[in-house]
Amino acid sequence: MKFSISSSDLLKQLSIANGAIGSNPVLPILEDFLFTINGNRLTIAASDLETSITTSIEVKSDSNGSVAIPAKILLETLKQLPQQPVTFNINDENYGIEITSSFGKYKLAGENGADFPNIPEPDSVDTVTMSAPTLSQGISKTLFATSSDELRPAMTGVYFQIDFNKITFVATDAHKLVKYTFTEDVKSEVMSNFIIPKKALNLLKNALPSGDEVTLQFNKANAFFSFGDTHMVCRLIDSRYPDYNAVIPTENPNNLIVNRNDFQSSLKRIAIYANKTTNQVILNINDGSLTVSAQDLDFSNEATEQMTCNYVGDPITIGFNAKFIIEMLNVLEGDEIRIELSTPTRAGILLPEEMPEGEEILMLVMPVMLSN
Repeated sequence: MKFSISSSDLLKQLSIANGAIGSNPVLPILEDFLFTINGNRLTIAASDLETSITTSIEVKSDSNGSVAIPAKILLETLKQLPQQPVTFNINDENYGIEITSSFGKYKLAGENGADFPNIPEPDSVDTVTMSAPTLSQGISKTLFATSSDELRPAMTGVYFQIDFNKITFVATDAHKLVKYTFTEDVKSEVMSNFIIPKKALNLLKNALPSGDEVTLQFNKANAFFSFGDTHMVCRLIDSRYPDYNAVIPTENPNNLIVNRNDFQSSLKRIAIYANKTTNQVILNINDGSLTVSAQDLDFSNEATEQMTCNYVGDPITIGFNAKFIIEMLNVLEGDEIRIELSTPTRAGILLPEEMPEGEEILMLVMPVMLSN
């Protein structure tokens, strides 16, 4: 089997697929890319058995076939080559690979492509289509709130809730929660929900093109994403997602409106003086004034800042983990945000003052109990 291709085009496709290769694969062959030639089309696949990525590209070829090529050495070789045509010559008997560039020859040992694990194919699936930016936004705005606690697998992924032409992304780690809903350019004929693991979404976010439409197909076991020449399949988290609506407080009589950048900058400065275990900052809010303070009694550190705000409600003093609020303000957009509060022991809700049409976002953060 023999084929020729531009080194930089090949490197681009390999970089997309490479994300699916795990650091400690269960099978040695999973350290390889699977190259399959059919006509003048090369399909490249990589997998860690949970997540698989396939992508394809045109090549000049003389025959069909498949071979598994060690990923690390191939990537490192291509990274060191300037753009030029490279030729792959594969020995069909022992799967030895010879790569020829304008500089010389490189030989490496491949493996039989038939030994590569099968990648799941869509079977009895439902389909949703949406634009790549919609999906990318949904992932970016929720991924940070997922949990790393393997004992609660449902929370280690993002919950996709599809309701015909509306899609809701939810993520929570029991301390913070994000709910992001999109009703523009989502096409679906089903109502369904499933949980996609964090690793797969990270890979997907990096591989998504800026403008294409994405087709998402899913069944009970897997989700299949397709865009351009790239396909990704990931195993769904088989677990029940917690009833997140039950924890969102509905009666929040105290409403604070504050400049997002000013508030975030203030929190970053004050957090330097907070206890490093709890990251606790205290918000003291009354009419027209917000005082942000923190102290670390172990080191006699403390800091206080005051800023103007619009506030409707009774004066309130409430503690939060500064790290959580800073992360949320990073993701929220717009100049001003609204914080809705009820009591110092109940969750606070963060919302942007303005949102584009067809989008809604709600963030919830649990308070840190005040020591005094």
